[in-house]
Amino acid sequence: MAKKKKTEEEIIPAEVREQPICETLETNYMPYAMSVIISRAIPEIDGLKPAHRKLLYTMYKMGLLNGKMIKSANIVGQTMQLNPHGDSAIYETMVRLTRGNEALLHPLIESQGNFGKQYSRDMAYAASRYTEAKLEPICSELFADIGKNTVKFIDNYDGTMKEPTLLPTTFPHVLVNPNQGIAVGMASNICSFNLREVCNATIAYMKDENCDLSEIMPAPDFSMGAQLIYVKEEMDKIYETGRGSFRLRAKYNFDQKNNCIEITEIPYTTTGEVIISKIMENIKAGKLREISDARDETGLNGFKIAIDLKRGTDPDALMSKLFKLTTLEDSFSCNFNVLINSKPVVLGVKGILREWVAFRIQCLKNAMQYDIDKKSAKLHLLTGLKKILLDIDKAISIIRHTEREEDVVPNLMDGFSIDKIQAEYVAEIKLRNLNREYILNRTSEIEKLIEEIAELEDMLGSEKKIKKLISSQLAGIAKKYGIDRRTELITETEAVTFDETEYIEDYPLTLFFTKENYLKKIPANSLRMSTNEHKLKEDDEILQTIEATNKSELLLFTDKSTVYKIKCYDVPDAKVSTIGEYIPALVKSEPDEKFLYMAVTTDYSGMMLFCFENGKMAKVSLSNYETKTNRKRLINAYSDKNPVCSIRFLPEEETLIALSDNNKALCFNTEKIPLKSTKNTQGVQVLTLKKKNAKMVRVTTPDNTSIHDIKYYSTKNIPAAGCYLRKEDNGQLSIE
Repeated sequence: MAKKKKTEEEIIPAEVREQPICETLETNYMPYAMSVIISRAIPEIDGLKPAHRKLLYTMYKMGLLNGKMIKSANIVGQTMQLNPHGDSAIYETMVRLTRGNEALLHPLIESQGNFGKQYSRDMAYAASRYTEAKLEPICSELFADIGKNTVKFIDNYDGTMKEPTLLPTTFPHVLVNPNQGIAVGMASNICSFNLREVCNATIAYMKDENCDLSEIMPAPDFSMGAQLIYVKEEMDKIYETGRGSFRLRAKYNFDQKNNCIEITEIPYTTTGEVIISKIMENIKAGKLREISDARDETGLNGFKIAIDLKRGTDPDALMSKLFKLTTLEDSFSCNFNVLINSKPVVLGVKGILREWVAFRIQCLKNAMQYDIDKKSAKLHLLTGLKKILLDIDKAISIIRHTEREEDVVPNLMDGFSIDKIQAEYVAEIKLRNLNREYILNRTSEIEKLIEEIAELEDMLGSEKKIKKLISSQLAGIAKKYGIDRRTELITETEAVTFDETEYIEDYPLTLFFTKENYLKKIPANSLRMSTNEHKLKEDDEILQTIEATNKSELLLFTDKSTVYKIKCYDVPDAKVSTIGEYIPALVKSEPDEKFLYMAVTTDYSGMMLFCFENGKMAKVSLSNYETKTNRKRLINAYSDKNPVCSIRFLPEEETLIALSDNNKALCFNTEKIPLKSTKNTQGVQVLTLKKKNAKMVRVTTPDNTSIHDIKYYSTKNIPAAGCYLRKEDNGQLSIE
């Protein structure tokens, strides 16, 4: 019998067989991405990631809420029944939740031993065999009524245990402790808020959803304290959208006796080692000559960085400088991305409170229904027992005279008109309890149970009453666990900023820009005293000579439609006898970029004129290149649709001459060219190029040409074709 020919699928292994990339992403990558988002990196409405929840629930089941501390290694080992990702990952999660690490505003784990510090990059935590831990008392609010079906339970990874999908937190824990996570294609970064303020804000929100939360909960609060520069507009944006940023700066005091600054609180986003490293880096660069030494003096009394000052240094002025040069002032970027019903959603503070209130109401409803079911079942049993009270002797007689055991329950059901459950309960009563006193004591609970069930059912049907209960619980939590705000709020006016230009000497100088992209900055006194000729590279020549001051700003335009901005004082002083600074190395430009033109300004007044080979010109305001932040490179500085043949800075409108490669010239005034609002505009036609392949090659001032009669080439309106150069004017153009 002939063998069946194998198909391509059977010959080529699945891992090397060609398949569409979209199919591969959908079948292989998407499940992984969703797993990272849902099961690892993004916190849920209880403020916990799965790793946190598994660890805390394990500790709760181990009796560590009220018990004594045990070794962390034991806790890690037990947690692996729910979290199989390895002991080191579990212990790292545990470290951050401890009081010893100081990362959380309200730690969830009480600790003993070295758990490292949030404010230290290099202070390593001890191994799990050396440290001990238990749950903090506040965790009782995370597990309240967890045994009453308040939240859903699922199987663990091997189906041997049950674990909760969420914890029934009695306060908005998601806003109380900071949480950061990086998933696939998205991230989450939630800052912490003061517990007392969060509880009060939640109570106010439940009373009026349109209330102004910022009056009760003005800004975030961090475990490391420091100062928050409060800008209402930015904070309102964060509260509304869940996105935005704010600035934190360190707290310090000046030790006059030892002439040193002591930094005691730093932003949550940095560490002591990073700050000291940055200070030392700036000292070596000559930017912090006022400091003689900086060291970490963190000890038993807490965090401290000491900065020794040189004699005569103003500590406040130095600190304003340090805030600019180091992470002693840092920003916190908010991204309130939370999983709601397994879907990532970016919510503002009100949105998070809305979802938490809905979640908490459902938890309480589940707990109430659980209590109603339990009490109803008990009431049902006691109602049957009450019927026995009418004739105890009859019950004894029925049991005594029943020949077979399986007939006891049916006989009791017939004798007293009770159901099977009630009969089973009566049949299980011990002989010693078949007395009138016992039965009367038990049945006296019936009325109380009826009242309790009615009360629970009434509350279950009233969301208003449930919210009132939540408010009562929140008020109790705020009173019991609330702490004073640690992060101080200051306004922008109180936050003195460092203006480096105040400390920079201003003096007149001359700038020389060369064809080979070299830049010389020569002070006026040095230039006056020099008798030497300019030293230049072979075949190099000076294109521009501009008088300026040391506080001017340079705009360097390249052939890639880019402009690089540098401060004049960042360019080293040079002499006539030196070659100068190589601009590409100075600004770190692209390897194939060539610099075409240099503009100098102090106030961004004036205009830029860009002239293109197709005869068009674009006039834009220089203020278009001014930025609020210290950006050093701007793309789309001018249009790249056609090659540029000339770039000019116009302090004011002036008369210019445009020349084409077919020997035509056009004299015009720049006021005829409309000012455009966008930098990369293509401009308007000025010189009409009628001959095919003709192009504009130069735009300059009449003084830089050999033309005698300017009026002959002048035009009142643009565009215009210009006139052919006369024989007497057809000389070489001088270099600008």
